[in-house]
Amino acid sequence: MKKELDGGDKKEKISAKLPAQKNSFNNTALKVERKGSNPIIILMSILLLAAALTYWVGSGEFARDGNLVVPGSFQSVEKDRSISNLWRVSDSADVAQPVSIIQIAMAIPLGLERGANLIFMVLIIGGMFGILTKAGAVTAGLERLLGALRGNVYVLVPTLMFVFAAGSTFLGLASEYLLIIPLMVEMARRLGMSNLMGLAILTISVKAGFLASVTNPVALTVAQPLVDVPVFSGISMRLVAFFVFTIVGIIFMMVMIKRSGFDPDAVIEFDTSKLSFRHALMLLVLCAGIGLLVYASTTWGWRNQQLTAFYIGLAVVLASISGLGASGAADAFVEGMRKILLAAILIGVAFAIAVTLQNGQILDTVIFRLTSIVGEDNPLLAVQGMFVSQLLLDFLIPSTSGQAAVSMPILGPIGQLVGLTPNTTVLAFLFGNGISTIFTPTSGTLLAYLATAQVPWATWAKFVLPLVGIYIVLCVLLLAIAVLVGY
Repeated sequence: MKKELDGGDKKEKISAKLPAQKNSFNNTALKVERKGSNPIIILMSILLLAAALTYWVGSGEFARDGNLVVPGSFQSVEKDRSISNLWRVSDSADVAQPVSIIQIAMAIPLGLERGANLIFMVLIIGGMFGILTKAGAVTAGLERLLGALRGNVYVLVPTLMFVFAAGSTFLGLASEYLLIIPLMVEMARRLGMSNLMGLAILTISVKAGFLASVTNPVALTVAQPLVDVPVFSGISMRLVAFFVFTIVGIIFMMVMIKRSGFDPDAVIEFDTSKLSFRHALMLLVLCAGIGLLVYASTTWGWRNQQLTAFYIGLAVVLASISGLGASGAADAFVEGMRKILLAAILIGVAFAIAVTLQNGQILDTVIFRLTSIVGEDNPLLAVQGMFVSQLLLDFLIPSTSGQAAVSMPILGPIGQLVGLTPNTTVLAFLFGNGISTIFTPTSGTLLAYLATAQVPWATWAKFVLPLVGIYIVLCVLLLAIAVLVGY
């Protein structure tokens, strides 16, 4: 099989002797993608379900100290559940009401507004990689990387996954990895695999790291102070969890790569000649940019707005090096944004679901009922109840810090009553929050990952659900061990 790839300054030829059945998984994945439901339809269905719940579920509210819930303060609120609320124009100040058709429609622009920071960041990253791709720097760099390893997936994939997982668990990196997804997708293509496999190499690593959150500042700086323990305390058990989740994730990924039809004995010849100066400089700038992002996120506390501004600056620098010219670079930037434009709508609709639950005044009720499943007689049962409650709550509050602010003030006192240590309560929160973000369609970051890699949510869910089941079993076992050893 002969392929010619556009390397920007020159064309490079690659020859590969791969078995005919190699692309069997790719063809299957394409069929699933064609038959699967559009992610917009899936999210709109969830939005309508959330709206229907506002008619079925009673309203209530917790007292709050700032953004924090006051434990034991939940009170039911009188609610008018009549169907006439569907065409209601104005709200009543006297009683709670379910959402109207107007509020359902308004939830989407409100969701877009809430997710604006993430939406703009995703679009800018897409544009920046449009420049890199048009200039041929991505293709040329991957050519040399794969050439150095002779396309050895069984060395490359575990190494990359461990590095990505470490960045997630120690530094809290997640949205920053959006920058890497196009590289992983292109690498998978060069090795004869689908976009899905390239996405999975990164996403499974990130989620394994977030599950353990050894020193993840995003989760721990909010959750641990709420149960009166020092930030980053209790590292030992989380470190064990990190190695367990990461190793299991790597094994799962290697099994799926083998099942996809990839032949580890295939002879793949890649160009190993020296990179052109232009390509080398662009890749050097990109690597330096990634390093600065990690430092700025952890040291200076950069969040989405600052990161987006940095991506814009990085795109300008790369455009000036690319040799595409002002118009050519602008065209490449717009084309890169166009490819992931769907992400903007998906993220907006995901945030609209939370808006709908809040407008219908049932979010606090759902939180109260979920936390009521936590057993109070047996610490082993209680910690599993906490895990399940967080697992379900993440569908409604996909923000890690937001979920911690709402649930930890409630779970902390419950843990004390049943004899759980504060760090075990935090561990239950981390596991429940981390599991559902692997596949929940209301996670803005996951939707951004999927849109960047151009993989439908239904295809991803079908692929990753076996691993989710394995992780749930591991979480239950690790939580039981934590209780038994008095962690």
